[in-house]
Amino acid sequence: KEINGATKVTGIIGYPLTYTFSPPMHNKAFEALNLNYRYLPFVVEPNALENAIEGIKSLNIRGINVTMPHKEAVIDLLDELSAEAETIGAVNTINNDNGRLIGYNTDAGGFLKSLKEESFNPAGKTAIILGTGGAAKAVAVALARAGAASIVIIGRSGNKAEAITSSLISNFQEISGKTLTFRDNLADIFQIGELIVNATPVGMKESGDLLPVPLEFINASHFVYDLIYTPLETALINGARHKGAKAANGLGMLLYQAASAFEIWTGTSAPVEVMRQALIQGLKSGDRPDNAEEENRRVPT
Repeated sequence: KEINGATKVTGIIGYPLTYTFSPPMHNKAFEALNLNYRYLPFVVEPNALENAIEGIKSLNIRGINVTMPHKEAVIDLLDELSAEAETIGAVNTINNDNGRLIGYNTDAGGFLKSLKEESFNPAGKTAIILGTGGAAKAVAVALARAGAASIVIIGRSGNKAEAITSSLISNFQEISGKTLTFRDNLADIFQIGELIVNATPVGMKESGDLLPVPLEFINASHFVYDLIYTPLETALINGARHKGAKAANGLGMLLYQAASAFEIWTGTSAPVEVMRQALIQGLKSGDRPDNAEEENRRVPT
């Protein structure tokens, strides 16, 4: 559609924001459904965040995705939070509802949808999450909502891991939680773990063949989910598959969190396959997200 006065503007804010796969995903989806929307990247430095959020109202921007480093800082600037965003303590999607800004977190739901696509049901399972950043929090809440029996948080900082565990137990009384650090003896916990989620940046292109945990901890009974998607097959995924374990990357979570944001803004079912193809095409073209593009590349701990 031609851009005109009725065009609804959406986009993403972050800093820095050199590369992002979100614009082609959303713009292809708008085009496929003949919707008069556009999606743009907006580079917003931390000291300009408050003005940028006010600008959403002033410019009548329909909705915004939020990436690093703003996912937590933006909370105090919004009018309302979804229950999911409040529990996780991070926002990745803002909806402008007639001047009222509502914050959502679609990462958690995106993670669960991608697990379902991989035919893994977390209900009653023991999950091990590596990392304590925003993605780790979203994954932990998603798994708790899906009925996981036990969630183990492993981080560099015991305090950060303990904060996530404490929040889980207070919000989901039926969940069993445990906190460990990478300095602890982890072999035993991996023997009882069924789902292993890497929410650290270890394994991205910059860290080459590095592993977040030794491969000797992985066995054929594990489902290994690496939130990294560049490269598509990390050393962890490759090693897990050689051990006979099922493994997946973070592409599905990126896709489904975007589809949920699309539906919040438009009130229309997202054309998921169109968005998937746009995402795959972006990866094939050699583009890559910037260090700050947390959407799932992956998150600093």
